[in-house]
Amino acid sequence: MSATIVPDHRELARMLAPLRDRGCRVALANGCFDVLHVGHVRLLREAAGAADLLVVALNADASVRRNKGEGRPWVPLDERMEVVAALEGVAYVTSFDEPTAHALLDSIRPDVHVKGTDWTAETVPEREVVEAYGGRILIAGDPKTHSSTGLIGKLRPS
Repeated sequence: MSATIVPDHRELARMLAPLRDRGCRVALANGCFDVLHVGHVRLLREAAGAADLLVVALNADASVRRNKGEGRPWVPLDERMEVVAALEGVAYVTSFDEPTAHALLDSIRPDVHVKGTDWTAETVPEREVVEAYGGRILIAGDPKTHSSTGLIGKLRPS
């Protein structure tokens, strides 16, 4: 079963409102997810267990380029969204193009904001936004030994 893809996070926030009114708790994980790897799968598996439904928000292509440099993403947004939507435990997939996830979080207001182990609860850039609306931060996944950038580096000819 595939998750529902809603490219505009503001539209998704409106769709989630009636579910939240019925007490549904939302977890949100965000990132580029360019060249999906086992670290992503482990993070999302844990994130899915943190609430009633999991939203995964992907950086839009221009945002990935700003964060990762020219030549990225390797996989365009629509395909990254489709791949993530096929993962078990993911309920909704959305995207954002802003330089940070602040507006995304202010729109979705997840009960749980999930970040990988390359962060701590104190260093998550969006911590103040999450705490301001009463959400909590969860650090999840395995140790940061996998990365899309690392995989791409191995695939590039020398």
